[in-house]
Amino acid sequence: MTPNKFSRLTQVSLGMVGQGVLIVIAIATIFAICQAINHIWLARAISVGDLLLLFLYLEVMSMLDHYLGSGNLPVRYPLYIGIIALARYLVLDIAEIDAFRMFALSGSIFLIAMAILVVRYGHVRFPYTDCPTQSK
Repeated sequence: MTPNKFSRLTQVSLGMVGQGVLIVIAIATIFAICQAINHIWLARAISVGDLLLLFLYLEVMSMLDHYLGSGNLPVRYPLYIGIIALARYLVLDIAEIDAFRMFALSGSIFLIAMAILVVRYGHVRFPYTDCPTQSK
């Protein structure tokens, strides 16, 4: 079935809206990076939480870069962001976290790491046949 004029117009419109949202996300991330660096500069100290926050921003920027460069978004990037976010929460709130919550957070990080391994194994073992950008 060939797409009609309306569906092509809708597809182009949604693509433009998506690109606009990606630009907004990139600008917001750059602004947040500047705020974090300013906070570090004013505090005259760098904490582990600050570094993990900067890594979060770095992952978001690399996810945007990959998506804009290739047009597809691997599932791994949001999973990496999730691991870093959970690790940051664990590091920052270590004093107030009870043992059960700490175990649950650690288990969540482990499960996300296992999901990344499964996804990577699936991409290597069962590569897409219709995706020309994927290589072995």
